[in-house]
Amino acid sequence: MTSTPTGRRVTIDGLDSIAFDRTFRAGIKDVWAAVTEPDRLARWIGEWTGDPSTGSVDFRMLYEGDEHQAELLTIQECQAPHRLVLKSQVPGQELIWHMTLTLVEHVGTTTLTFTQSVGDDPAMAGGVGPGWDYYLDRLVAAETGGDPASVDFGDYHPIHEQHYLDMFSS
Repeated sequence: MTSTPTGRRVTIDGLDSIAFDRTFRAGIKDVWAAVTEPDRLARWIGEWTGDPSTGSVDFRMLYEGDEHQAELLTIQECQAPHRLVLKSQVPGQELIWHMTLTLVEHVGTTTLTFTQSVGDDPAMAGGVGPGWDYYLDRLVAAETGGDPASVDFGDYHPIHEQHYLDMFSS
C-alpha cells in the first residue's frame, strides 16, 4: 500500500519545520500516553530511559537498526496532556532537531499535531517528511489495534522524498 505524504511546511519559533496531523477516536489523556509512556512508545517508535523530571531523557529509536545511536531529548516545555516541546541531539553531533507535539480534544476525538524542524539544510526535509509520515502511521496502527510492523518504510521513502524536498525548495 503506497502512502500519501501528509506533512505541510510551517515555521515554528523561526525554524523551517514540517507539521503532521493524526486524529484518534480517543480521549486526549489516552493519546498523550501513547506518545509519552515508555511501553506505548516502544510499540511504534522507540524507548526512553532516564528521569524526565531532570529535564532530559535518552531516547533510542527501535526500528532504525541496531546501530542507531541514542539521542538526548531535552524537555523544553511540558503541559500534559496538551503540549510537549523537545530538543533532540545525538551526542557528538552538531545537528539539533526541534519537535513540538500538540494535542487537542473535541467530543472524544483527539488530534495530534507533530512538528519537527528541518535544520539549516532544507534538503533534510527529504528524510524528515517521509520518516515522520511512516512513524506516525505506525502510531495510528498501534493505537487502532493494527500491527505497526505492517507499515512498510518502503511505502514512504524514497517515494515521497522529492515531495518534501520540493516543499522547501522555494
